[in-house]
Amino acid sequence: MALIYIFAILFLMAPSSNASWPPSPGYWPSSKFRSMNFYKGFRNLWGPQHQKLDQSALTIWLDRTSGSGFKSVRPFRSGYFGASIKLHPGYTAGVITAFYLSNNEAHPGFHDEVDIEFLGTTFGKPYTLQTNVYIRGSGDGKIIGREMKFHLWFDPTKDFHHYAILWSPKEIIFLVDDVPIRRYQRKSGATFPLRPMWLYGSIWDASSWATEDGKYKADYKYQPFVAKYTNFKASGCSAYASLWCHPVSASPYRSGGLSRQQYRAMRWVQRYYMVYNYCQDKKRDHRLTPECWG
Repeated sequence: MALIYIFAILFLMAPSSNASWPPSPGYWPSSKFRSMNFYKGFRNLWGPQHQKLDQSALTIWLDRTSGSGFKSVRPFRSGYFGASIKLHPGYTAGVITAFYLSNNEAHPGFHDEVDIEFLGTTFGKPYTLQTNVYIRGSGDGKIIGREMKFHLWFDPTKDFHHYAILWSPKEIIFLVDDVPIRRYQRKSGATFPLRPMWLYGSIWDASSWATEDGKYKADYKYQPFVAKYTNFKASGCSAYASLWCHPVSASPYRSGGLSRQQYRAMRWVQRYYMVYNYCQDKKRDHRLTPECWG
């Protein structure tokens, strides 16, 4: 009996494979890039009256009258792009807080985009982090999205967490607190963004689709909806840099990719916290997404 009791205790003490925190990635790319002053790297794009900079933290908010957005001064053709973000608690259905790369102003109706979007939620339900990649998307409702969605292993409203996009000529890696959550590889020029893009952030009303496909709308009795950004990082090859400019990496390897330890952390996140993968959606026409075929 005593032996059974000892085995029971050892079983309870053993680490669970479904632990609440991801394995260490073993490498922290955010530490390799300097933070930048907001006004040195960005400018207000819209809603200036809904934007405030206090020391090094930028606050933007959405209310019934307007949201707000900002844009990098320079376009880039590759790089590491990150920010520490704190989201609004409570009822945020219909509200999108975003950090993304795009060239929609340079190529309206035919643009590229790489998104980190936080989809607002209702009381008691977690935020959804949506990653997405558009390639030469049209503005006529026929954009081909490549969405992967995740819940997070922490409450993103309690504190700042670092979210980043690593974009090189051969891959896009999405990271949360330096943990890779998604790697999108270049399989062909037709399925990968190659034109220069700017870095953006915004908060806006997307009630038509953001929360459970538009079931729940923004409710302005809970306004203002506030997002805070700090620790801005935008480092890499600008559109004006020499052709010899070497793309940055998210791994210990200068050539890019991920280490074995980083892959292990990414697989853990995708196993336990991924809630949607466009490649696994049987309702999608995958003739339009050939990168899903392999």
